This record gives sequence, structure tokens and C-alpha cells, in this order.
Amino acid sequence: MVKAVVGANWGDEGKGKITDMLAGDADIVVRFQGGANAGHTIKNQYGKFALHTLPSGVFNEGVINCIGNGVALDVDKLLKEYNSVIEKGVPAPKLMVSERCQMVMPYHVLFDVYEEERLGKASFGSTKSGIAPFYSDKYAKIGFQVCELFDEEALRAKLERVLEVKNILIENLYHKEPLSADEIFDKMMAWKEGLAPFVGDVRKLVYEADKAGKTVLLEGQLGTLKDTDHGIYPMVTSSNTIAGYGAVGAGVPPYAIREIYTVIKAYSSAVGAGAFVSEIFGEEAKAMRDHGGDGGEYGATTGRPRRMGWFDCVATRYGCEVQGTTHGVLTVVDALGYLDEIKVCVGYEIDGEVTRDFPVTGKLEKAKPVLVSLPGWKCDITGITNYADLPENCRKYIEFIEKEIGFPIKMVSNGPSRENIIVKE
Repeated sequence: MVKAVVGANWGDEGKGKITDMLAGDADIVVRFQGGANAGHTIKNQYGKFALHTLPSGVFNEGVINCIGNGVALDVDKLLKEYNSVIEKGVPAPKLMVSERCQMVMPYHVLFDVYEEERLGKASFGSTKSGIAPFYSDKYAKIGFQVCELFDEEALRAKLERVLEVKNILIENLYHKEPLSADEIFDKMMAWKEGLAPFVGDVRKLVYEADKAGKTVLLEGQLGTLKDTDHGIYPMVTSSNTIAGYGAVGAGVPPYAIREIYTVIKAYSSAVGAGAFVSEIFGEEAKAMRDHGGDGGEYGATTGRPRRMGWFDCVATRYGCEVQGTTHGVLTVVDALGYLDEIKVCVGYEIDGEVTRDFPVTGKLEKAKPVLVSLPGWKCDITGITNYADLPENCRKYIEFIEKEIGFPIKMVSNGPSRENIIVKE
């Protein structure tokens, strides 16, 4: 069986913990899209980790962790991360990198930085990880697949052709120093040496595993609202963050994906620019940020303070619909225990009319939240293992959300550790 773990909202929903937990019953975990521009935070018996490229199954011995063909692979970051988890006492993970996976080149990062500088106030709030330039080159058919590292003559010729165009832009648009083919080629040869033990046919591995009745877990990055097609375009990432893309990015048949665990945050948070209807500000936002997550709501990749907001039923319902949710997973419910009352966004007012449907970006930017208030539970719920033992107001909050979004919440996370999970029957 193939399962997918994806996000309903802007990312940062807590997918890493859920993948880590579900990986305990999986044979293979596959990252299927995105790059090192967002992280998954995991806390377990080995310590606390912020993974940016490695699949979140690396802490489960016996699991094969795969980098799928849909990933924007930053080789240096992958190898550094692989070595760092081993240094912290984690048994050496089983790792396979798709031979068809494409690599983030040094100039992708430079172009990301230079373009954000050029745009100034009109910038996209990029993490400057090279993701947009990477995907631009991939679809312009001038990207580099991992397999190309092993044909040095052809690789060198292609690199020189690509740099002819890149250097024209660098010198004439950005007024920077041109790139050296020698330096980049040498770096790619170092990548070849580092990746060689891990390169394989991920698609074939996953296909055969599913055929044999094994469990494959597809791990997504970010959430629905950052999807390049279905998100708050153009303030999105440059890949498809939805479970449907798992079929493409991991190379599995679409009918093989049977269960879709959509991770939903008990409040809203976002990193980067873009419409955010239920956003709160000032001291109210700071209090929620400081109570949130494990150590507060700060980006796992950037360290930036996340923008905070009330739970958004409109955005979450839309996110779950696009993902094809079979299992809703509500996270960080424990973070709301400090509030006397908790507000929930149940609709958007746009030009004097209220809608429950998530609109396109132009209308979204004019939307005002329609809020209702629910009573808080004013206590710490960390450590509770049975749903019935949660405070009544906490259960009412969860069930209100479940009814509003129209998707079943099957699990509730009430703490940062792997064991802080409640199965809701």
C-alpha cells in the first residue's frame, strides 16, 4: 500500500513528526517534491532534528529512505545532513537517490539571491535556496539529472553550453562576476563521489515494493496553499505540494496511493509573503508564536518568526479537498492551552459578501475573516493518550473544526514527541 503525508495549509503543519511516526510501519519512505527550502522538525529518542532533504523515515531502522525524481536535490545539503544524523547516534540510514532526480546547481542559488535583490519590495520572500531557478531550468530542459554525473565528457560539454546563457544574464542583468565552468565541474565531480553509493532506480524499487504488498510512505513538503497551481499564486513554491504529484515525483501509479494523511495545524502559521486572511499581529501574535510548536513558531530552515493566525476553516477545507484527504491529522493542539477563548475563521467577507469557498488570489487579498469564538480549556493536555480524557472544551474545538472542514480527523497530536499522539476513533 502507498500512503502520502501532506500539508493542508501553508506548510509547517508538523508533517515530519507524522511521517516519522507512520514510518515505523513502513518499508520505504520517499520525498517526492521540493528541496531544502523548508524543514521538517522531529523530536525522538535521538534528540531534536530539523531535516531539510532527508526523508523523515531515517530514524526507523530497516526503512529505505528515497529521494524521488521530483525533488530539487541540493547534494551538499543532503550529504551534510546524512552525516550529521549519524554523528548524533542515529544508525546509518538506508538511502537511495533517484538516478532521474535533478540537482540544484550553484548558480540556481545565486540567481535566487540576485533576483530577490533586483525585485526589492516586489520580491517573493524566497528562502534563497535556488528552488524557483531550479524548476525553471528543469522545465526548460537544461537541468542536470544525477545520472549525468557519470558521463563526464557529455556533462562538461552540456555545462559549458548552459553557462554561456547564464553568464550573459549574470554579467548584463545582475552585473556580477561570471561563473567558472572549471569550478562548477569540479564541484559536480565531488557530488558524484558522494552520491555514488546511493544512486539507484527509485521508481522500480517503489513499484516492486507496492506489488509485493509492502508499505510505501510518500512525504510531501510545505502545504496546499504553497502549491504552484492550487496555492496563493504567485506567492507559492515552485513545485506541486499535493498528494497527486506524489505519483509523478516518486514514480508510482496514481491508483496506488490509497491513504492520504493531511496534516492540519490547530491554528494558522506561515513563513513568507502572501495573503493570510486570519492573520493576527502584535502581542497577540507573539503570544501564540511563543506558545506554539516545540520552542516556538520559527522557520526550521530560515529561523524567521512565522506569521500567526487563527484556524482558517475556509483554507483548510480547500486544502483537504485538493489533497484528497482520507485521514485528517490535527497537530499542536496543546499550544492553545493558554487561551481563555479561541477564535476560528469560518468564512471570508469579500466585497460585502460572505463565502465559505477559497477564492483565487486577487479576491483572497481583499478578504476579511468571519470569526467565531470558542471557549478555551486553560490547561496543559500534553501526555494525554485517550481522546475521551481531553478537556471537554478541547474536544468541542476539535469536533467543531472537523464539522466545518467536512473531513474526518483521525489523529490528534498533543506534543512534540513521537508518542504524543491520540488516535481518535
